[in-house]
This record gives sequence, structure tokens and C-alpha cells, in this order.
Amino acid sequence: MRCLWLTWANPEPRHNGQFIYTGGLIDAIAGAGAAVEVLALARPGEAASMGSTDGAVRWWLAQHESRPGWTSLLSPLPRIAHRGATRALRRMLDRQLQESWDIIILDGISAGWALRQVLRSFRGRNPRPKLVYVSHNHEESLRRQIAGEQTNPLKRLALMLDAAKAAMLERAMVDAADLVTAITEEDRLLYLERRPTCRVEVLTPGYDGPRLDRREITPAVPRRAIIVGSFDWIAKRMNLEEFVAVADPLFAAQGAELQVVGSAEESFLDRMRRKTAATRFTGRVEDVDPFMQQARVALVPERHGGGFKLKVLDYVFNRMPILALDGSVAGMPLRHEESILFYPDYEALARGVLRVIDDCDRLNRLQEQAFGVCRDAFDWHSRGRQLMTAVAAL
Repeated sequence: MRCLWLTWANPEPRHNGQFIYTGGLIDAIAGAGAAVEVLALARPGEAASMGSTDGAVRWWLAQHESRPGWTSLLSPLPRIAHRGATRALRRMLDRQLQESWDIIILDGISAGWALRQVLRSFRGRNPRPKLVYVSHNHEESLRRQIAGEQTNPLKRLALMLDAAKAAMLERAMVDAADLVTAITEEDRLLYLERRPTCRVEVLTPGYDGPRLDRREITPAVPRRAIIVGSFDWIAKRMNLEEFVAVADPLFAAQGAELQVVGSAEESFLDRMRRKTAATRFTGRVEDVDPFMQQARVALVPERHGGGFKLKVLDYVFNRMPILALDGSVAGMPLRHEESILFYPDYEALARGVLRVIDDCDRLNRLQEQAFGVCRDAFDWHSRGRQLMTAVAAL
């Protein structure tokens, strides 16, 4: 089965959730027997690639083009899709569409720039390729929420305009697709609410990182809570800034530390460092695992952003007890008080950390239970087979 996979950028290295999900699915369907050709932008500083192969995957990477964010205001595309709509990538796609494909996959709304070009290529073809939209979030509801919670009036207006464009593009992609995949059951229901006849398959991520056979949290481990992630997206920065504003003084008063591990613009990190006392920001690191082993709890303080949080899998399989906001770990089989602790708001979450951070027995029970219920639930190979089976049934 020949598959043309259209995505925003080369997922390597996989340092955020989007790239982890994209790279994992590409590997998974190649492992399930598909011949996959990926069309994307090269990452900044990476050379373009005209058909290099890596196992069963062939890569077509157009040269990266830096585009100021404001230029998307002049485009009918939302910013997330506009950034990939380069002349070089469109020319490369035209050449690929001359070939015969069984499946064309639009990977996330960031690939929405290619929708019209792909649909034009379908005219007169019988049979035509099956079109699959692999969604990373239900973008319409997510971006409307983020825009509505922005306090700066000008930023809110810009985000509302972008959210409206994202909603229009997402609807067009869903309506054109033969199959839509959703990353959580919650997203699947949102798609079906608007289009009940849509074929939607839930395709949660797999996990192929390290798995600790055993870990015991003891008083020798620093009294530290950790947040791991990439903070390049506005929703992630909003979550972090709002939580730290509440948690930092509470942690400082009780001699606990909050450590934030992950990439963000240096200007953002510098501003956060200047106004915190108990919080440490590492910036981007090559390996997050040593940082997790030197913390007692892991946090998911995400009020904005929705979707599946891939970092939760890192926490579980590195045996980190997890404390989270209600509703922030969609798609995970974790239960309150058994394998995770949930809290209704930022203050409750911060105070919850301080209540349990010295209870090592409870922390160890939480991480053991979480590992147990997730052990066999997140296998990339099964995701590849699932996607191929769903396409074959169309």
C-alpha cells in the first residue's frame, strides 16, 4: 500500500508532542507494511532532501523558510497551516501528486494548506486515493477556548480571527476526508457532533521510550516537583505562567522546588526567572530522564490546550507519581486516588503537591498503579495496524 504523508516539518528530533505523534505514526504504518513517502519542510538549519530513504520511509524535505507570524493575517489559512504553505513545498507536492497513491494522509491541521491542491488532483481519477485526516486536536473548540481566555484585547482579537480560520479549515478537511482519526474519545465525539456520518477512529499515541522496571521514591530524592514539556505554543505558555504565579510563593514558603524542563523562547524564560523564587527553568535539554529521576512528583497543570498529553506517558513509564488538573489527561486509563491525583484549580494543585510531597509511601503506590494500568496500553505497532485496518475497510 503506497502512502503519501503530508506534514508540516520533519519530525526528527522528536522534542515535542506533535513531532512524537507524527514520527511514531509514520514508523508504525511503515512497520505495518505500507510504503510511506513523507513530504514536509526541513527543520531550520537542516538540508533539503530529495528522496532519501530510511527503511520503508522515503523523505522529501523542502528547504525551511522563516515566515513572520503576522503574515498569516493576510492569508485565508490559520497561522499553523500558513507556515507550511511555501512555494517549494507546493511544487514538490505537485510532482508527487502525478504518481499513483493508495492513501494520502494530511497530518494535522498544519497540513491543511495542501487540501485544495490534493482535491484538484483527484478530479478524473477512478479509483482515487483514500484521503485520511490525522488530527492532533479538535482545533475548532481548542482555539476558540484559547482565544476567549486571552486577556490582552489585541492578542485576543488576533487569536479569535485565527481560531475562525482554523475552524473553517478543519471543517473542510473533515468533510473531504474518507477517514478522520482523533487522538482522544472526547475529540471523536466533537467531530461526530457536527458531522454524525463522519468515519472517526480514535488513535491514541504509542510509547517507545525508556521503561523503568522499578523505582523507589525516598526522602533522599529532592523535595522537587517537575513539569516537562515544550513551551513554544501560546497555550503551553499560558498554562505555565498562570500556574507558576500561584505555586511559586507557596513552594518557596515550604522549602519545596518546582523545576520546569523544556524548550521555550529565552525571552520568556528570562522573564519567568526574574519573578520566581522556588522555580527553576532549564530550557531545552538533550535528555529529560535524569531530571525526572531527581524529582518526587510530576505535574500536569494544563487548563488550556486539550488533547492527549504525551509527556504523561513519559511520567508513567519513568515511574513518576502524577498530580494534575481535572480533565487534563484525556485518553489515559488513570483513576483519581488510585493512579493519579486530580485537583480543580491551580491553587488546589499546588497545595496538593505540598501535602503529599513528603509521603513517600503514597507516592510510590501512585506510580506503581499508574505503571501497571498503562503497561500494555500504548504500543506503536498496534497503532500502525489499527490505522491500516481502518483504511482497508473504506
